[in-house]
Amino acid sequence: MATLTHRPIWSDSEDGSTARTTQLPPESSALVAAHLAGDPRAFGQLVLRYQTRLLNFVYRMVGDRERAEDLVQEAFIRVHRHLHRYDPSRKFSTWLYTIASNLAKNELRNRRRSPLVFFQAIRQRWQGDHRRPVDFEDSSTRPDRVYAAHELQDLVDRTVGKLAQHHREVFVLRELEGKSYEEIAEIAGCNIGTVKSRLNRARQSFAELIAPHLD
Repeated sequence: MATLTHRPIWSDSEDGSTARTTQLPPESSALVAAHLAGDPRAFGQLVLRYQTRLLNFVYRMVGDRERAEDLVQEAFIRVHRHLHRYDPSRKFSTWLYTIASNLAKNELRNRRRSPLVFFQAIRQRWQGDHRRPVDFEDSSTRPDRVYAAHELQDLVDRTVGKLAQHHREVFVLRELEGKSYEEIAEIAGCNIGTVKSRLNRARQSFAELIAPHLD
């Protein structure tokens, strides 16, 4: 999936910027400890580290970029609010993805319940061409190859969006995010056997859905 262009989700300075560092980045657990110790820049560094990947994950779950941005912002707000409860024996990224995944699931449940939200989602498809722009920033890359890669990413995104919700979640986490079975089980709130079963079915469904579009 192409990197999403999105508004800043968190900033730690008055002008809305987040400082970057040329040093080796600290571990997430160290940033958590620094934030809890009163470092005003530590949380902004955590956001900078995870926001793009988390946005890609949530976007693939809900299929709406602007809503995904809102959900990721809410996820970071909740993390910030409850960071003092974070268990350092757990992997920080797993805890963060669990929060974001739960928000995405709630969004999908609420969307199914609301005829207005459903209608708005359909109406967006009627308004113009919503194709994401091709990124030509890398001048060393041939435009035709960039376009082909974009087309493939768009096809994958559309196909993933057709999977059942519980299949989509494990597929995105495993195949597109590279999470371990243990991490997926914790994020999805099920055991490893269920993760593997859902993943096998998701892979089969994905292969069947995408096959007609492949040469």
